[in-house]
Amino acid sequence: MAEFDWFSALAGGVMIGLAATLLLAGSGRIAGISGILGGVLQRPGGDALWRWLFLAGLLAGAAFHQWLDPTAVEARTGFPVWALLAAGLLVGIGTRLGSGCTSGHGVCGLARFSPRSAVATAVFVLVAVVVVWLVRHGPFAGVVT
Repeated sequence: MAEFDWFSALAGGVMIGLAATLLLAGSGRIAGISGILGGVLQRPGGDALWRWLFLAGLLAGAAFHQWLDPTAVEARTGFPVWALLAAGLLVGIGTRLGSGCTSGHGVCGLARFSPRSAVATAVFVLVAVVVVWLVRHGPFAGVVT
């Protein structure tokens, strides 16, 4: 695993904050990725262009970072397909139940001092802690490495 790089983390955080600020200031939209993707999938016409461009920018940014430093992120392998599918399904259900994802609530909502986003983010963190414990020490230990 690559060593933690403070500069990359700081630069990434600044870019995420800048993108969220520009989107909010320019269009009044919240940079919640699940909402942006859901809008493309549910209503393909209308305001789909900015949504596609935002999603393309996310992928291009990640690809550019990987191109700059190919050792920065190492791909993990060996996960059972059922675990990946279950995780994706649970994330999708969670974003629907929580009316958004960590980017919408944790980045944008907390920056706007939204009480609902504070509760949602606390729940996200708590569930993440529980899931990590279950996978590393609980009944699922060793099933998913």
